[in-house]
Formats: sequence, structure tokens, C-alpha cells
Amino acid sequence: MAIEVGAKAPDFQLKNQHGESVRLSDFRGEKNVVLLFYPFAFTGVCTGELCALRDELPTFVNDGVQLLAVSNDSPFSLRVFAEQEGLEYPLLSDFWPHGETSRAYGVFDEDKGCAVRGTFVIDKEGVVRWTVVNGLPDARDLNDYAKALETL
Repeated sequence: MAIEVGAKAPDFQLKNQHGESVRLSDFRGEKNVVLLFYPFAFTGVCTGELCALRDELPTFVNDGVQLLAVSNDSPFSLRVFAEQEGLEYPLLSDFWPHGETSRAYGVFDEDKGCAVRGTFVIDKEGVVRWTVVNGLPDARDLNDYAKALETL
């Protein structure tokens, strides 16, 4: 069960595609965060979603907002994926301990061994203000995230 609106967002520290540590709490008091979980790099729906975000990046990475995309891929895979698709925002690896952050947010599919499509809009105080969870084959509408951000 995914964490709900009004809950404190669990903090985490994950490596990005460049091997750098990123903590959710690094943005507390500074930026709202769009935290996006996706199953795997190099898959059709995931690539489409992440490239759509790339194409609208100023909405999701700016002075008041930070986009963080999390999958269960290794940082090495994420680096190649980011380079191939021109993704310049943080792709975070929830590879080891496998799915720990995805589990903390209630979006890890134990049978498939990966995160489902969960998105959480987190305010500057670290509180979840909006969320949507889709199944593995169902793409999300990034316009929904943009509308949620406008309410903060």
C-alpha cells in the first residue's frame, strides 16, 4: 500500500547515474520534490514517460522544484540510459538493498522484483501532498504532476 497524502515522506539516500549520493532531505526547506518510481530503464513505457519529463524539464526542475526518478536498476545501467536518452535530471538507483526505498513508499512489486509506477509530490517540509500509483503497463500523465505542483 503506497504512502498517503498527508504522510511524512520517508527519507532515503540513493546513488544517481553518476555515483553521487542524493538524499530526499537535502531538498527540505529548499524545494518541492516530484518523486517518480518506474520499473526499469530501457523499457518502452518507462522511456516514454522519462523522455516526456525531459521535454518539459523546466516545469519539474527549477528554483522551486526538483524531479527525482527512482528505479531498481544499477547506477551503471542508469548512466547509459541517461546518456542514450539525454536525461539530465537525477536517475536514482534503488538497486541495493534491492527495492528498500520502493518498499518504504509502498510501490515495490514483490512478485516482479521492481517498483510500480508511483509518483509522489512532496512539499518543502517533506509532506506528501499528491500521489498516483499506476500498474506496470500504465503510463502516467505528467500534466497531473504539473497541476499538483501548482497547488503548493
